[in-house]
Amino acid sequence: MREIIHIQLGGCGNRIGSKFWKTITDEHCIDSTGIYYGQLDESFEGINVYFNEIPKGKYCPRAILVDLEPDVINTLHNNSFNKFFCSDNIICGMILFLLNEYKDFVCVGKIGSGSSWSSGFYNDDTEVIDQVLNTIRKESELCDCLQGFQLSHSLLGGTGSGFGSLLIDKLREEYPDRAIMTFSSLASSETCEHLIEPYNIVLSIQHLIENVDATYFFDNETLHKTFSRTQTSPTYNDLNQLISTAMSGVTTCFRFPDQINGDMRKLNNHMIPFPRLHFLMSSYAPIISQTCIQNNSIPLYQLIEELFDNKNMLIPCDLQQGRYLSATAIFRGRNTTIKEIYEHMLNLQTKVKNIKTTLCKIPLKDLEISSTLIGNHTSIQNLLKYFLEKFSTIFRRKLYIFGFCRSGMDEMEFTEAESNLRDLIDEYQEIQHGKTENNEED
Repeated sequence: MREIIHIQLGGCGNRIGSKFWKTITDEHCIDSTGIYYGQLDESFEGINVYFNEIPKGKYCPRAILVDLEPDVINTLHNNSFNKFFCSDNIICGMILFLLNEYKDFVCVGKIGSGSSWSSGFYNDDTEVIDQVLNTIRKESELCDCLQGFQLSHSLLGGTGSGFGSLLIDKLREEYPDRAIMTFSSLASSETCEHLIEPYNIVLSIQHLIENVDATYFFDNETLHKTFSRTQTSPTYNDLNQLISTAMSGVTTCFRFPDQINGDMRKLNNHMIPFPRLHFLMSSYAPIISQTCIQNNSIPLYQLIEELFDNKNMLIPCDLQQGRYLSATAIFRGRNTTIKEIYEHMLNLQTKVKNIKTTLCKIPLKDLEISSTLIGNHTSIQNLLKYFLEKFSTIFRRKLYIFGFCRSGMDEMEFTEAESNLRDLIDEYQEIQHGKTENNEED
């Protein structure tokens, strides 16, 4: 079995990761104590991709929880579901944590990374990264055939962006032949919680370009607008649930038998024809609030229409601008057939070239049918341009860079990150215009 090690970083990454584990434990019929209660071979066959088998026939998530500030992990641990994570794999800041009644976590380093990328990346206390890497080595040695790593994090704060970039660099250095994919949360809102967020995002993207095989972006502002169509005043809990559902869809092919793109490498080979252009978008359908989810079915043709609608994309984009480089549509449900799906998908072939379609008979909880789309679309350059412009605006005036340089950064790193992102945008434009010209000639 080809195993995946999941790593969740920072407050946002741990909240998303916790929802993800709750979603896939339901799908694989594992209860909150780690006991498998399922009856179907399909739900059991791929269980070892994300779970370790432990004594007494129980299963434990192959997850490593990291946060330089312990508040979120403490809160999550108070939830009975989260107590079945391996305590040795929970690594957090130490000062506030010692006031907590749970004393079995691994506590190392100084508390907190602040909110800046540099304070997470240039952390003077190497004990934290060393402990994380040792824990990863321990988990990898228990794997029969490790296929790669999966990270959930935010690019907005210090731990998810800075410490996340440091960890990604170390993983690429130590495991050069293993795949790395990230589920990265960001915000395109005009109102920033921290004025240095454009720095954090662009500096992080620099490392995602160089050392990651595939990155799935999720935008908080877009998620809020998407969820607001079915529910008034959605909470962050609702948004994290939507992200975890999309993550479940993306990883369906890895976890269940007889699927195309059956592991990370195969999926990446199809989705990423150009190695640097590995920033992917996703959509999910149907978008239904938890209060309306039961007994709610949707016709297949409507599901497919929603799946390729801008309004269901989980990042801001205009699919009319640019083109798909590749796409994968993953359907889940027992009451449909792949033949029916192909018949409806034929209508899209004029719009979307190079699309693969698969059907998993294990449905999401409480839904008869659902679908996740993974797309590599050149319009993602517009989101990258948005962050590049915000970065350039404040960097041109040298605003807020003193705190970064005080942590150990060189001002040249800002310039390099800006230049690398601009080159990436140019590459998307070249591919888009090149394809368009070829179409016009045809």
